[in-house]
Amino acid sequence: MPFALSRRSAPRHPLAIIVLAQLFGTSLWFSVNGVGLSLATDLGLTDADLGRLTLAVQAGFILGALGLAASGLTDRFRASRLFAAASLAGAVINAGFVLAASQPTLALLLRFATGLCLAGIYPLGMKLVIGWTPKHTGAALAWLVGMLTLGTALPHLLRGATLGHPWQWPLLGASGLALVGGALVAALGDGPHLPPPGGRARLREGLAALRDARFRAVAGGYFGHCWELYAMWTLTPFLVSREITRLSASPALVPWFSFAVIALGTLGCVLGGRLSLRLGSLPIARSALAVSGLICLAYPLLAEARPEFLLALLAPWGLSVIADSPQLSALAAANAPRDHIGSTLAVMNAIGFSLTLPGIWLTTTLWAAQGPWAVWWLLPGPLLGLWCLRRRSPHDATT
Repeated sequence: MPFALSRRSAPRHPLAIIVLAQLFGTSLWFSVNGVGLSLATDLGLTDADLGRLTLAVQAGFILGALGLAASGLTDRFRASRLFAAASLAGAVINAGFVLAASQPTLALLLRFATGLCLAGIYPLGMKLVIGWTPKHTGAALAWLVGMLTLGTALPHLLRGATLGHPWQWPLLGASGLALVGGALVAALGDGPHLPPPGGRARLREGLAALRDARFRAVAGGYFGHCWELYAMWTLTPFLVSREITRLSASPALVPWFSFAVIALGTLGCVLGGRLSLRLGSLPIARSALAVSGLICLAYPLLAEARPEFLLALLAPWGLSVIADSPQLSALAAANAPRDHIGSTLAVMNAIGFSLTLPGIWLTTTLWAAQGPWAVWWLLPGPLLGLWCLRRRSPHDATT
């Protein structure tokens, strides 16, 4: 059975298939965070331990993205095959965590390996979108990143739906979803709008785009966005738990509220994508960075406000903190060398995700001592992003 459908039998809505596969595949990313409270209760894991597990995933993703770029695999082989293989491997490794959770070293290694696999899912999903929907890239990538956001939130939903059952259930559920996502992309195949595989792209070709001032401006915006985003997602259950405790409400509400806050980013991505069709990707990216930066600045100052208000304030933050990502990715694709899009995006992802590490480490390490004031460690991200995008206008991605 061929990996890709023939052009005659190609589906009418390939974008829907890609974004659904992205949703299922990226459920692996925060699968452990979704059961963090259960792991703390059953295995005695601390906030810092959960932070280290998250850092291990990020580190694996970074090295995986760099490895793909350095080897040229993203430009030499079909994206659909790499995506499917990464989904299969990630599903197996994530399921293995169930057996290794009580062994710290092995657990960290498995989360690192999960990150390696995710490097074959997220960047390759971006390339698949470009291959199938070359027009209106900002709106198309908005759906893709929206599904990544929903996939990130999905473990919290799985945990909320399985409260009272073993914490292993949502982890195995995420692995099952990843298998389905890989199968969907394997059946879909690559789109017709990319150069055929077989080039000799290397890491230097991916880095070369940074010499262009327009691409460098976009990359700088993306790097600032990355500093804030994943640390905010990691902090979300901590912030929610604080307000639920102040309300004297049931801890069972924490995964549901955490899911809602992160999942709102899906709506932010989709709305931003629609607006980009009229306004362009650059204004949407700047606006989202500004809104999330203002909330990041204000949140600690309002830390003693009513818990209901702070829970409500997390909603626009969750909505805006990711809304800039698809627009920055669309701008990057529009300003990257066409023959090396895969390597260029992989390098940009690798550098951007390396900047998630200090944000996650600082906030999870300092949360116990600083509480909501630890949020200010995220503020340099949106400030850097806005500064990089302040003057030079990249080629926009509205066509």
